[in-house]
Amino acid sequence: MSATTKHKASEHHVQAAEHHEKAAQHHREAAKHHEAGSVEKAAHHAVVAHGHEVHAEHHAEAAAKQHAEQHGVSAKKSKPAGRTLT
Repeated sequence: MSATTKHKASEHHVQAAEHHEKAAQHHREAAKHHEAGSVEKAAHHAVVAHGHEVHAEHHAEAAAKQHAEQHGVSAKKSKPAGRTLT
């Protein structure tokens, strides 16, 4: 793995962590607003938190793809990531 690839992968991990932290902050804000009876403000923070969760997942997947590519698993060969319903 080249230094550039390692750097890009590490950046994705850092970005994922930062988005998870921001999501947690907004969830805490949502909880405070719910407790105070301000459902609209709570909903706003919940939606913003979800947006950060989506960004975090994007960065986590990008880091995982780089890892897979470095270990001989191409994106075309691997199954798409996602949840399956049972």
